[in-house]
Amino acid sequence: MIDLYYWTTPNAHKITLFLEETGVPYRLVPVNIGKGEQFAPGFLNITPNNRVPAIVDQAPADGGEPVHLFESGAILVYLAEKTGQLMPQDVRHRADVLQWLFWQMAGVGPMFGQNNHFNHVAPERIPYAIERYVRETARLYAVLDRRLNGRDFVAADAYSVADIAIYPWTLGHERQQQRLADYPNVARWIDTIRARPATQRAYAWAQKVNPPKSLSQE
Repeated sequence: MIDLYYWTTPNAHKITLFLEETGVPYRLVPVNIGKGEQFAPGFLNITPNNRVPAIVDQAPADGGEPVHLFESGAILVYLAEKTGQLMPQDVRHRADVLQWLFWQMAGVGPMFGQNNHFNHVAPERIPYAIERYVRETARLYAVLDRRLNGRDFVAADAYSVADIAIYPWTLGHERQQQRLADYPNVARWIDTIRARPATQRAYAWAQKVNPPKSLSQE
C-alpha cells in the first residue's frame, strides 16, 4: 500500500496518473496547501521540503521499514522500479525516458510555474518577467512539439513516466498564454493521454478532493 500525500497540483497529479495506470493500491491523504497544511509538523516528518506530493511505501521491496519519499520525479522513478512498469528495462530506452523526465523536472515545471506566478499570482505586473517566462514556455512547447512529430509518446516508443510527468503541466496552456493550435503534435498527444481511462480516474480525484470553481483538463 502506498500512502500518497496529495493536493491538486501538476506534480501531485503525476503520481495519481502513475498509480491509476499501474493499479498499485494506494491511499490518498489530502494536504490542503491553501490552508497551509503542508507546514504541519506531521507532514514535515514525511517530507523535509513541505511540498506535495510525497509518499510512504508501507511495503517496500526489501521488506524493511516504510520508505518516505518526496520530489515527484524521484517518486516516479521509485514506483516504476518497484512495479517494473512505465519504465523500459533496455538501457537505451530507459535513458531516453529518463532524459525527458529530467527535462520536465528541470525545465517545464520551473518555467511553467514561474509563468503562472508572474501572470496570475504576483502582486504587481512585471512585464520583463512575464515576457521572459511566456517566451521560455513557448520554447519548451516547441521542443515538445518537435519531439512528438511522428511519435505517439515522448520517449521509448511507449507510454512512460516521461509522458506522465509532462502531461499535467500542459493542461494550463491557456493560463500560460499558449495556443495549442501552434503545437499540433502536443495537442494530439494531450488528447491521446486525456482519453486513457487511468487519466480520467486520476483527475476524478481532483474533483472529489478540491472541487474548484472551474476545474477541467483543458
